[in-house]
Amino acid sequence: MTWQTVSLADVPPSPWKNGGGVTRELVAWPSASHWLWRMSVAAVESSGPFSRFEGVQRWFVVLSGAGVRLEIGDEAGLAAQADTRSLTCASAPLSFAGELPVQCTLLDGPTQDFNLMLRSKTATARMRRLQGEFTVTADTTKIIAIYAQSTWARVLFCHEQMDVPPNTLAWRHCAAGATLQVTAAQALWMEITP
Repeated sequence: MTWQTVSLADVPPSPWKNGGGVTRELVAWPSASHWLWRMSVAAVESSGPFSRFEGVQRWFVVLSGAGVRLEIGDEAGLAAQADTRSLTCASAPLSFAGELPVQCTLLDGPTQDFNLMLRSKTATARMRRLQGEFTVTADTTKIIAIYAQSTWARVLFCHEQMDVPPNTLAWRHCAAGATLQVTAAQALWMEITP
């Protein structure tokens, strides 16, 4: 399989039911209606609750704006024991269970955020921020993805070079033993292992 790319500008926004923002779905695999994993960018315009996704593991990272405060409750709801996290453009991605209640408070105005969702009891995923050069050799067959933020990202995959424009997602299946190098000022790295 070759690289698949999608630009954020080419994806129409889907308004949230609560009116608090919009989501642009970059990819849903294998289909938009029956996905096992999904990557999207959301514009959060007002404070409010996140939608719940039963049986889904979520990764969330702030791309732009002052950031958010997330109050993550337990199955009983948002209680005094809620796990509160303040996230900014400098924070590492946060992973949490999609069925948990989450209250999002904007710190100082709207934000843009990246979401990775995984609906599988056997697969695992990972997300990290990239700044500078990053090299990895796949230990097993997996899906790899790079989201270039405000600047270009250069990808070298098994001696094949590709430049990823800003605000663009590139992803592909990757065989065990393949080596990938990414050079970027601001990018996200994701991998999903079946």
